[in-house]
Amino acid sequence: MANQRTVAVLGPGGTGGLLAALLSRSGHRVLCLAREDTADVLRRTGITVRSAQFGEFTAPVEADTQLREEVDACLITVKHTALDAALTRIPPATLGDALVVPLLNGVEHPAALRARYRADRVAPAVIRVESTRVAPGVIEHGSPFTEIDLAGDAVPRDRLDALAALLDAAGPTARTTGDETATLWAKMAFLAPFALLTTRYGLPLGEVRTRHRDELEALVAETAAVSRACGAPADPARALARYDAFPPGAKSSMQRDAEAGRPLELDAIGGALLRAAERHGVPAPVAERLVRELRDAGH
Repeated sequence: MANQRTVAVLGPGGTGGLLAALLSRSGHRVLCLAREDTADVLRRTGITVRSAQFGEFTAPVEADTQLREEVDACLITVKHTALDAALTRIPPATLGDALVVPLLNGVEHPAALRARYRADRVAPAVIRVESTRVAPGVIEHGSPFTEIDLAGDAVPRDRLDALAALLDAAGPTARTTGDETATLWAKMAFLAPFALLTTRYGLPLGEVRTRHRDELEALVAETAAVSRACGAPADPARALARYDAFPPGAKSSMQRDAEAGRPLELDAIGGALLRAAERHGVPAPVAERLVRELRDAGH
């Protein structure tokens, strides 16, 4: 994937918009797939990024409501709650040989994508970033890092390595990992306690880790046990150290969605955690209670 490549981005929001702009800035052709009103804005104005890591810049992109041509890769960066509707923008026949790269929370989406597209072209990735779309085509990137781990057990390794190199050259720190399950669960094991507790109590991480320490520790232990049962290594002590090192004002994206009245990825994160726990006979009483209380609150 040296030289110019064509990359489609389904869902040019906080994460997708940032990656689209960075790829465009590094000389690639970027095609954003979105609703007509958003696509119209992007065609006219491009994407403006305000970032401590990458500076402030505006990059041109192409935009459409549907994929109508072959591309080298398609990044899927919608929220889990919008995935089914969004996938109608990518007809399997048009996608052909392209890599399908979902950067979604949770662990269950790769199977759904493999049922729809070429199984040996679905390359699940995780991204560690805090980035927000403040208006169509305007992205505020708040974290001092943007890290991507690219996996895909059935995808030819050279294709993964080439895409990782392309993303890395555009600005993020990107690498290929050897184990898809471990990659997805590493993010899930960190995200589930963070998302469930900050959203349930409406508090930033700093207050959660002091005022609800017992629950945080119990939830981290439960999540690590489920992760290990699924075949992914997990270290509860290391996870707790990461929460303690995070800025105290940090909020999860699920908490931000709750504050804005948007649908939550509760099923993709909490629901998937509980389904995996049940499948492997791992007790998860704290996770169960938090998911139940969030659902009872109308989420």
